[in-house]
Amino acid sequence: MSLFNVFNISGSAMSAQAQRLNTVASNLANADSATSANGTPYKSKQVVFSAMPSKSPDVSGVKVTKVVEDNSAPRMLYDPKHPLANDKGYVSMPNVNVTEEMVNMISASRAYQNNVETMNATKTMLMKTLTIGQG
Repeated sequence: MSLFNVFNISGSAMSAQAQRLNTVASNLANADSATSANGTPYKSKQVVFSAMPSKSPDVSGVKVTKVVEDNSAPRMLYDPKHPLANDKGYVSMPNVNVTEEMVNMISASRAYQNNVETMNATKTMLMKTLTIGQG
């Protein structure tokens, strides 16, 4: 495998992790929103990755295949004074688990950071290779 393939692989992974981070940020931003733009509780979203073939048969990158909504039931919060409360006093809140989203954010940011370090190490190796012929 060529060192130049590392840039393509790490670049695709960084792009995918950046989209994952944006999705997590959206989930966290809407964790306490009683309604979304369509009037229903916000639904947590997750990013689905898949392998992305490249020109070389033994090398593949990563891409975001789709972003899926979690169709689990909304979290019910007892707040009878809330204007959106039902007749029993419960408000339907988003199905976002803040703890899981924070773990997901840490995982995505570390994966992104690892790909940056991989690209930097590859760049350093290429630069050292260029200096081999210099005497």
